[in-house]
Amino acid sequence: MSFFQKLFKGLVDDKSKDNSGKGSSKGSVTTYYGTVRPDPNFSASRDAAALQTAIDTKGVDENAITEILARRSNSQRQEIKAAFQQETGKDLMKTLGSVLKSHYKHAALGLLMTPPQYDAHELGQAMKGLGTNEKVLDEILGTRSNQEIILLKTAFKEAYGKELEHDIQGDTHGHYKTALLALCKGTRNEDHDIDDGLAKSEAKSLFEAGEKRLGVVSSVFIDVLTSRGDAQLCKIFKQYEKLSPQGFAQVLMHELHGDTEGCLMTLVKAAWNKPAYFAERIHLAMKGMGADCDTMTRIIVSRSEVDLQKILQEYKRMYGKPLQQDIQAETKGDYEKLLLVLCGDQTGV
Repeated sequence: MSFFQKLFKGLVDDKSKDNSGKGSSKGSVTTYYGTVRPDPNFSASRDAAALQTAIDTKGVDENAITEILARRSNSQRQEIKAAFQQETGKDLMKTLGSVLKSHYKHAALGLLMTPPQYDAHELGQAMKGLGTNEKVLDEILGTRSNQEIILLKTAFKEAYGKELEHDIQGDTHGHYKTALLALCKGTRNEDHDIDDGLAKSEAKSLFEAGEKRLGVVSSVFIDVLTSRGDAQLCKIFKQYEKLSPQGFAQVLMHELHGDTEGCLMTLVKAAWNKPAYFAERIHLAMKGMGADCDTMTRIIVSRSEVDLQKILQEYKRMYGKPLQQDIQAETKGDYEKLLLVLCGDQTGV
């Protein structure tokens, strides 16, 4: 059992707030857990001109590009794109895409997309060509809010000329397809008020659909996990512990298999501790021979204005060393620097 799975026993306390990195109490001050903040002395035209100079420099000045893109908020980057277009008559993303290379290029272009556009792009890439990267589908659809899913679906249609559900139906099948399409609706109950009676009832339904019988009724697992919000799911898991000594996560691994298990386990992990889920994803991306830079880039870029501070904290707690230390060991050059700047220029020590 992985270290993250060992967290399950200790992190099932009732949750009355969202763990995505944004405060949830009405009227309360929202705490910011991102690592990238708006530049207080921002000038879109000045940054656009600086980027043009960096692009025109012999060999391209990636350091200057990093200093601008990684130290501006996403909304400021959108203003830079508009200013660049107005002042040069060129599309900034196409221009950078023609001069940058490899993982650095992918990260830089990701920073220039809006969050919905970036999610849509990553989903499109995950279903492009032969084979499907199911873990990317799980990661994005299993961790985004209802509003974020609605927005990424709109961005997907604008980018690819078809509905996201169309591609999911063509690239997946069975119970896994059912789970993804349910998440695509963007209708999970995100109410932070926990219904104890419902939690007890649905814990019993899950128990009877799995452990208590020979064979599993997958539809029950899918219906409950794809319709309830994080706080309610955690209460359900707590109630489940009263019915089974194994705990729900362990049961899920035993009762379901393959892509369906992977998708639903994403929902379980994200409900318990979303930053820890992302920390584990990054750690696994750097485990073994060669780093999965696509996963590292996607998570660090997409969470840099959401909860990357919390992800850094969880990574150090779970693996005993700063994420920045592993980034330095597994990456190099301009790509390494870009990721480190997005992590807040901290050593993590």
